[in-house]
Order: sequence, then C-alpha cells, then structure tokens
Amino acid sequence: MTAGGALVISPDALLIKLIGLPDAAILLWRGLLTALGFVIIVWLRQGRGFFAAYRRCGATGLLVALLFAGSTLGFVLGNQYTKGGNVLMILAGAPLFAALLSRCLLGERQLPSTWLAIGACLLGTALIVADDAGAGSLLGNGFALLAALSLAANFTLCRTRPGIDMSPMLTLSGLLVALAAGAYGIAGESLAWPPAQRLGLLLLLCLGLLPLGFTLIQRGPLYLPAAEVGLLMLLEVVVGSLWLWWLLAERPSPSALVGGALVLGTLGLKGACDLRRERRLRRRVQGAG
Repeated sequence: MTAGGALVISPDALLIKLIGLPDAAILLWRGLLTALGFVIIVWLRQGRGFFAAYRRCGATGLLVALLFAGSTLGFVLGNQYTKGGNVLMILAGAPLFAALLSRCLLGERQLPSTWLAIGACLLGTALIVADDAGAGSLLGNGFALLAALSLAANFTLCRTRPGIDMSPMLTLSGLLVALAAGAYGIAGESLAWPPAQRLGLLLLLCLGLLPLGFTLIQRGPLYLPAAEVGLLMLLEVVVGSLWLWWLLAERPSPSALVGGALVLGTLGLKGACDLRRERRLRRRVQGAG
C-alpha cells in the first residue's frame, strides 16, 4: 500500500514543472484541490460513516494534519530557497528521524536490517542528488529539515493510535496549506488558473494523484513501523527522477543511476527478507496451534 502510494505521487515534480505556476500559486491550488480530493475519497470509502471517520481521529488527527501541512510547506519552500539536491538529501533522512522518534517515544526497536536499509538508502539518495547539492541557504535547508521532521513525526504519531485510520485528516492539511499560501502573500496574477492546456495537468495532480497517493501512504503506519513507511517513500525520489528523464530529457548522471539502483535494490531486498520472515513466523504460529 505504501509503495503503491509512493509510485502514484512519483510524477509530482514532473507535473509541477509542466504546469509552470509560481510556488505560492501552486501551493494554493495544491492545498484547495487536494483537500477536495481527500473529501471525495473519504466519502467514497465511508459513505454514511463520513463524519464518523473524522471524529475517530480526535485530537491526534489534528496534529497529524498540522504535521502533514508542515511537510508540504517545507518541501515546496525548501526547493525555492536552496538547491533541490539539498532538499532531497535532507528529506531522505526522514526514515532515520522516524526510527529515532519511534524508539524514544514508543519504545519500538528497529530490526538490524532496517538500520542497514536506512544507511544504504541515504547513500543512494546522496549519489542521486550529488550533482545538484551544494551549500544552498540556511533558510532553505531549514525548510527541508522541517519537511523531514514533520514527515517522521507524522508517521510516528499515527503509531500511537493503533487501528485508527488518520488519512481523512489530510483534508484539513490541504486547507492549512492553502491558508498558508494566502498568508504568504500572493499577487493578483498568481491566483489565475494555468493556461487551458495545462489545467488538466493541475487537476490530474492535485485532484487525483496526490489525494490517492497520500491516502495510501498515510494508511501505511497502520501496518508498518514509521521508519519503514519513510523508507518506502524514497521510491518517489527514484521513480520521479525517471519520469523527468523520460519526458523532459533530464538525463541523470552515472552516479545518480548507481544511487537509484542502490535505493531500489535495497528496498526490494528488504521487502523480500521481510516477506520471508513473515511467512516463517506464520508457519511457526500455525504449527504451535
């Protein structure tokens, strides 16, 4: 589910480039349209239990919405004030932050394979963004760190309410992002829709792909430790780079190809090991029964 969500949102950077709106405007429409998309998904999934789905989230859901909005704002504004490579490299630290938060706050111990996977994926991400990383700016790096910490805290917080689906609260996060974009100070022309030929791309991204993908990802902590959810989100970095290569001819460097292969190989190997471990435990339980 989490990997599928990461793949669904992987064209995010590509479509933002094709849409061509200023940062503040894309934040505004991204917030409003994703909020509408989340509402539609909750209604389709819950039907008459629509309002109950929001009530079950409680005060924890409000914090989840704030943290998700913080990760969105940190990512977009980080790309504005520092190099994109810096943002992706700092964001790749989210699984490490999630592992540490889960250990300190929830007492969750990570398997050695998880720590090895985090290290390998950090190295792979560093290779991917090596050509686009640099000193950047302190403000931009701070926004990227805000995004990584917010993402890690979001997934960790969800683990405190086992069995409760927090994805409906992403509706509120979309509205918070739109409100922040308004407060950020948008000029009159920035409120305009993109040209007609690009309007479909905006609707595809913000009304379709992002709500669906993030709903799947936000449900990940129901079944996986927060660190593993963060790890699987790194699929977006690798596959998103492939989208840019394929459609915009932004050819990755040899080191980026090696880094992408390392991330994909690590996640694939860890997934296979986890599946094998799960089957072994299931056979053991069945044998004991």
